[in-house]
Amino acid sequence: MKASETLCIQTLETIQNTLNLDEVQPEEGKPYAELTSPAFGEVGKVRIFKGEGIGELIYVGIAVPQIHLDSHMLFAFTPSGSAIPHFTLDSVAVPDGYAFHLDLIPRLDLGANLSYMDSVYGPLSPIFDEAKKIEGLSKAHISQRQVALMSPWMLVHRADPDAFEAIQEPVADYLKHWLSLIESGLEEATDADTLAARDSANRSAIFNREVDPVWGQIERLLGEESSTALRELLRLGSDAYVN
Repeated sequence: MKASETLCIQTLETIQNTLNLDEVQPEEGKPYAELTSPAFGEVGKVRIFKGEGIGELIYVGIAVPQIHLDSHMLFAFTPSGSAIPHFTLDSVAVPDGYAFHLDLIPRLDLGANLSYMDSVYGPLSPIFDEAKKIEGLSKAHISQRQVALMSPWMLVHRADPDAFEAIQEPVADYLKHWLSLIESGLEEATDADTLAARDSANRSAIFNREVDPVWGQIERLLGEESSTALRELLRLGSDAYVN
């Protein structure tokens, strides 16, 4: 198991065990869905977990040694009417090291909700500042549109092997803070319908193939139908996914 997969799976298992989530499986021992490529056959899987206090936890792993691809995405979505941010971790092995992004995806406009920003993201500031100092990290090339859809506390970098090892600490710290928000809850500053509408629009933008070029790569690998279904899963949840 590569370090990129190990980090993502360990994070997944921490969330699953802490929140006592059940895995959704078509049959015992099988993932929610298997991903196949016309060129390479079986290349990955989708795993889904559900439980109280969370919308659903979705993991997507894709590994194709022939093209040096090893990508692991984790999205822990909170309920549509909740102000608690979504947790996301993406870890990828690349030929010269690793790449990753880590964030708590906002559920409210931070510029118009100062107290929300301070309580949800303020505790991340020292972790964020220290993480950026890790030797061996370099800036990842993503568009300003993508940056604007996430939080200013997003960590998104390329990393050499030593730096990737070191980022396990900020990943654990971000996760610990997020789990504390799940445990304590947030006083909703906005009604559930407004939160849900904003979340739907935000997820539609995040998982838009015109915004994130990675979806073009996934489409070339899996085919248009499977790639679209995967984006719909992340955009709308498992009820919309057709395997």
